[in-house]
Amino acid sequence: MNKVPFFKIRMASKALQQGRIIAYPTESVYGLGCDPLNEAAALQLLALKQRPMHKGLILIASDFSQLSPFVNPSEAMLKRILPTWPAPVTWVVPAQNWVPEYLKGQHSSLAIRVSAHPIVQQLCKQFGGAIISTSANISQQAPARSALAVRQHFSAQEVWILAGETSQLQQPTAIYNALDGRCLRSA
Repeated sequence: MNKVPFFKIRMASKALQQGRIIAYPTESVYGLGCDPLNEAAALQLLALKQRPMHKGLILIASDFSQLSPFVNPSEAMLKRILPTWPAPVTWVVPAQNWVPEYLKGQHSSLAIRVSAHPIVQQLCKQFGGAIISTSANISQQAPARSALAVRQHFSAQEVWILAGETSQLQQPTAIYNALDGRCLRSA
């Protein structure tokens, strides 16, 4: 179902390394992403989406080791978070002091997820790190659920598409606060 040729995963990883914005399938919708350490790419992504920086962004990864440099969780938080992954579950975790405002927004925390989606898993492994993940749409519009829908929102010059199938979840992923386990957005 969610198999894509490995050369396409390599091409998507190369696009990330070159500072491009890519679109890719996730658990429920297509995501827009880029290298989280490339400020120009992240700011371009925010501009394309017309998303205010103060809201912050989500980072996704194939395993927690790719996210750990960005966050500063306590042992109690890790005991709460780690058993829930990989899965369509996002946690808001205290960010490291160096994490830029374009990632965390007006918050002192960062939203993170270890995805179970096979294409996201392969992409993050090939890229060698976490990537930004936000829904592939203009803010306040319906998120794209297919490569065709992404192309209806964004041009080929703006976004490189890694086509594949979503996991067919109907709602965006649930978001929880790592400090107390409170649900911030239900699935």
